[in-house]
Amino acid sequence: MGEQSALDLDEAPFWRALMRITTALPRALEDQFLPETGLAITDYGVLVALSEAPDHLLRISALAATTGLSLSRISRVVDDLTRRGLVEKRKCPEDGRASNAVLTGAGLARLEAAYPSHLARVRASVFDHLSAEDIRTAGPVLARLAAALDAAPPTDDC
Repeated sequence: MGEQSALDLDEAPFWRALMRITTALPRALEDQFLPETGLAITDYGVLVALSEAPDHLLRISALAATTGLSLSRISRVVDDLTRRGLVEKRKCPEDGRASNAVLTGAGLARLEAAYPSHLARVRASVFDHLSAEDIRTAGPVLARLAAALDAAPPTDDC
């Protein structure tokens, strides 16, 4: 990789703010959400992804991609949610080496019960601090950054 120039006077504060958000926002959401709902933010994200999937089912590798988690991390989360009765793991009929995650009725009920708390935390932590114009402007920018990250090669092959 070639030599890179230092961040300029606009880039440096933008980068510092982005780094602060990526570390502080999950913690701010989790601090109240976990005690209120019994779900970690990661658990909630997995349940949401499964609730939006056809038949509430996703291959584990697709669930990892959808949630932005590594294969090893999604396996641990799914195993924990399975122990709690919120998700079932089933062998993939098309590939016996792969597994699918399926949202259970109890998982859907837990997700629906947790939604008001999640919404309140998201509004208090993010949207209450932004104008409608901020959201319209920042939305496409954040979507481009997310798409660039989604296009990056996976970090593990489990």
